[in-house]
Amino acid sequence: MSDPHRASALSWFGKLWSWLDAGRRLVLNLVFLLLIVVVVVALFKSRGPVLSDKTALVLDLQGVIVEQHTDDLRATALQQVRGQDTQKTQLRDLLTVLDEAAKDANISHVVLVLDEFQGTGLATLREVAAALDRFKASGKKVIAWGSSYDQRQYFLAAHASEVFIHPMGMVFLEGFGRYRNYYRDALDKVGVSINLIRVGTYKSAAEPFIANAASPAAKDAESFLYKGLWGTYTEGVEKARKLPTGAVMAYIDGAPEQLAAVSGDSAKLALQAKLVDGIKTRDELRELLIQRGAKDDDQARGFRQIAFGDYLARQRPSFTGDAVGVIVAEGEIVEGVAPAGLVGGRSTAALIRKAREDSNIKALVLRVNSPGGSASGSELVRRELELTRQAGKPVVVSMGDLAASGGYWMSMAADQVIADAATITGSIGVFALLPTADQAMDKLGVHTDGVPTTWLGGAGDPRRPLDPRFASMVQSSIDHIYADFTAKAAQARKTTPEKINEVAQGRVWTGAQAKERGLVDNLGSYGDALKAASVRARLSEGYRVTYVEREPGKLAGLLRALGGDAALAWAHQLEAAWMPLGAPPEIARDLRRDLGLVTDLANGRQPFSVSAHCLCEPF
Repeated sequence: MSDPHRASALSWFGKLWSWLDAGRRLVLNLVFLLLIVVVVVALFKSRGPVLSDKTALVLDLQGVIVEQHTDDLRATALQQVRGQDTQKTQLRDLLTVLDEAAKDANISHVVLVLDEFQGTGLATLREVAAALDRFKASGKKVIAWGSSYDQRQYFLAAHASEVFIHPMGMVFLEGFGRYRNYYRDALDKVGVSINLIRVGTYKSAAEPFIANAASPAAKDAESFLYKGLWGTYTEGVEKARKLPTGAVMAYIDGAPEQLAAVSGDSAKLALQAKLVDGIKTRDELRELLIQRGAKDDDQARGFRQIAFGDYLARQRPSFTGDAVGVIVAEGEIVEGVAPAGLVGGRSTAALIRKAREDSNIKALVLRVNSPGGSASGSELVRRELELTRQAGKPVVVSMGDLAASGGYWMSMAADQVIADAATITGSIGVFALLPTADQAMDKLGVHTDGVPTTWLGGAGDPRRPLDPRFASMVQSSIDHIYADFTAKAAQARKTTPEKINEVAQGRVWTGAQAKERGLVDNLGSYGDALKAASVRARLSEGYRVTYVEREPGKLAGLLRALGGDAALAWAHQLEAAWMPLGAPPEIARDLRRDLGLVTDLANGRQPFSVSAHCLCEPF
């Protein structure tokens, strides 16, 4: 016989459990509903308040312009610790904002502030300048102001409707070309030998380690390159400012006498040379913008305005429909997996496969901004592009500031290669560096000995003299890879290896020079490359652009941030050794970069590494 009290208790607990369960579900549903409301409100609020008319879009460009934000947390953390954190603006974002603002009836003009802009390559500057020109073509004005203008800043300012400068400012134009460190004597003093094995008369990337000055061939090639770039720069400025041909060179050549004639007033000199339209302090500029636009109730703001970041947040990309996929290949090329800011052979190849397998992506644009690097890493990327074309998806390469050596290697599997006139490209050549420090070991009284089972057991040991048999093996490998490079280039460019060899040999060209020599198909912008890809894929005008990028893992990023102690220690040693001598930071930076190239190659997992690298920088 059942206990009535026990049954009643069980019934009460059952009802209580049902109430708790119902309450739990109610709370969870309310929380879920609240999250939906928050997301919806955030989506609408993120666009910000409705813009009023006569609003100025303020482009206070700070730092550098890049193709892609880096997710290398370690490098970012080190820069922040040293107070060297550089702000970055993505080129794609800048172009989007300017093109959308041109169509926005409430945006009346752009204010371009360039004090903190640290520059980028000439090809990227030309992309932004073209976007400024498109904005002006819509009937709106661009007003530029700077306390001073360096060469990169001024190129953008020149494309404004009006250019103003601070009374104590100057326009400093210096041309292209630079001096480079050469380490032969220094390495001899410490007993280190750099054995360079290369193919290509003009392949000068490693010359600083084997010589005390540039070779005649390197000087000839660089002179031709720099003159081409400088011609593009001066032509762009003179056309934008409606100046006669030669006006920029006349300003530079006559600077000493002309500056003395105006009692050292560099702002007045820039005004006389018609490089600027007026001289104004920042508060005077603000008063002008209030008159030209509309006064803002917020006294701190002065005139009605919206910042670049706020306007960018209002833009809503489409996530449906047919698309042109874009993969960014920016930075040096390595073999394996790499974060944004570097081109990993494996990781970039994986992104290309991802785009190939995405049914919504109908064509692919590879945006290249790279000086090269690992030859094998470059080939991994090139092969995946080749497979993408074989799968029926068009591939267009868009060259940015740099697409040299390995950067050119990657580009050879495209249906169409489009470069800017100021792109630095070519450098078809390969080399290997084999550093040996046996003399340095002798000076330290350190000796090596052992009994390897074959002569190859110690052939690549940097503590011992380079075995000529090993050097011969490396030379054979280099020759083979160069032959492969030129053969692939010949196939891609529909010519012969002999013809390619005439313009190869490690020589670097501007985009315009490369077009004349058949190394690229067309001169054009990033937008031209997107359009070309869409036409090849037969997409309608409403196609969207989607960026295929690697998702950074937080844990992986943290682990990367904790690594690299040796590199950090070396950087500190270099700074400690050079900075007390009064050397500027740029020298320590160049040392870290140059010597880092040697150690990266020396620390490779293979006995030697073949590089398709151009030690060149965008100007």
